Amino acid sequence: MAHFDYDLGIIGGGAAGLTATAGGAQFGAKTILIEKAEKLGGDCLHYGCVPSKTLIRTAAVWAQAKRAQEFGLPTLKLPPVNLGAVMDRVRSVIETIQHHDSPERFCGLGAEVRFGAPVFADDHVVEINGDRISARMWIIATGSSPTPPPVDGIDDVPYWTNETVFSQRELPSRLIVLGGGPIGLEMSQAFARLGSKVTVVEFMDQILGPEDADLAEILKSRMELEGVAFHVKTRAVKAESDGSVIRLTVVPANGSGTMSVLEGDALLVAAGRKPNVEGLGLGNAGIEFTSRAVPTDLRMRTNISHIFACGDVNGKLPFTHVAGYEGGIALTNAVLRLPRKADYSKIGWCTYTDPEVASIGLNEKRAKKEGVPYHLFEEKFEDNDRALAEGESLGKIKILVGPKGKLLGCQIIGSHAGELIHEWIIALGGGVKLSTMAGAVHVYPTKSEISKRVAGDVFTERIFGERTKSVLRLLFSLKGRACSLPEE
Repeated sequence: MAHFDYDLGIIGGGAAGLTATAGGAQFGAKTILIEKAEKLGGDCLHYGCVPSKTLIRTAAVWAQAKRAQEFGLPTLKLPPVNLGAVMDRVRSVIETIQHHDSPERFCGLGAEVRFGAPVFADDHVVEINGDRISARMWIIATGSSPTPPPVDGIDDVPYWTNETVFSQRELPSRLIVLGGGPIGLEMSQAFARLGSKVTVVEFMDQILGPEDADLAEILKSRMELEGVAFHVKTRAVKAESDGSVIRLTVVPANGSGTMSVLEGDALLVAAGRKPNVEGLGLGNAGIEFTSRAVPTDLRMRTNISHIFACGDVNGKLPFTHVAGYEGGIALTNAVLRLPRKADYSKIGWCTYTDPEVASIGLNEKRAKKEGVPYHLFEEKFEDNDRALAEGESLGKIKILVGPKGKLLGCQIIGSHAGELIHEWIIALGGGVKLSTMAGAVHVYPTKSEISKRVAGDVFTERIFGERTKSVLRLLFSLKGRACSLPEE
């Protein structure tokens, strides 16, 4: 039997890698984690989830202050925002969380952490800082990084990405955002609320392409009211800078129409990602990969059965919670040798704009594409007492139900949608019946009552329909209506 230095080697100290490292060590596997950057935490901690949500919260406080009059308060005259001070708070939150991802913590669990740029020598050996390290199993969890779309001249323009936006100190007067997906929209709204004039350029015919068009339109309308300008079905073809001014030439996505030029003081590129595989020497280990991903099966195995890939690098679902989930899948297969497979049908996600957009399972767009029949039920936040009390009545909840009453999916756009969706994640993942949700006593007044209400809609006709009324009249001699409105 071959001798290896470690039972488990993990490359990448982000969500997937940290999950696998902690689990491997606690299972008793001799585990080593290798991270190329100077600190653990990965993209989420340093350039993604943590800084973006911190910035979003700051911008939300500022936006709320601007709405003071809506709540019966005096109108406030607000001074200009100091972006440097805002980013200082972002940095302080990152540093606080960084303590949870320290090498000392993982050493305490029993895992070794090394920093440096690893290169595969073969399918069991990695070279780092002049050393050769062997492991029986390897997990690649190197994540992804931004890559610009094919726009002429864009490499000659000082554009921002999610990796540089949080290091900015001066608030741009005009910001152009290339990409109408979650990152682009979250940053667009945040900067608009802080005082920038923001323009979003999106190639597809709607923002948030995977989501239903009606939800996307609600968000788009809200952001337009806040001053964000949108160019959908638009393709950027040329970027150039003239001193401090950036010019982006755009044309209709279908190729016909008038060319126009957008001007800004800064350009944020939020479209396009690539797997972080450069310099890893994957070919030396015989690992297959493309420009988009290191492909895996549902057990997170690459084409080399003892080498796994999880998180953004495998190109499946680019979310931090998915990376952690996949890290657990890879760990189970690598260390416990149990054939556990990922089930992406029960994974939810959220875009943290205002209103938030959250989803689990099938939406109308995906159901139609897959040919799945469904019944649609909706409830609006404007009919929820807590939402009205808090001045957050924009949005709605949608659930898709199969012909036999099975829950197929849920989408929510509204205040705290990212929190509300978890009731539906549990329902879909745990097979909870809609009748159970409809019968559950929800605390009043809460926004979560909207979930009870939409679940109850599924049974409204069955319980309160004319057929039921007829039976009850026959059994109990009920007299029927006591009052009717006059006909108009």
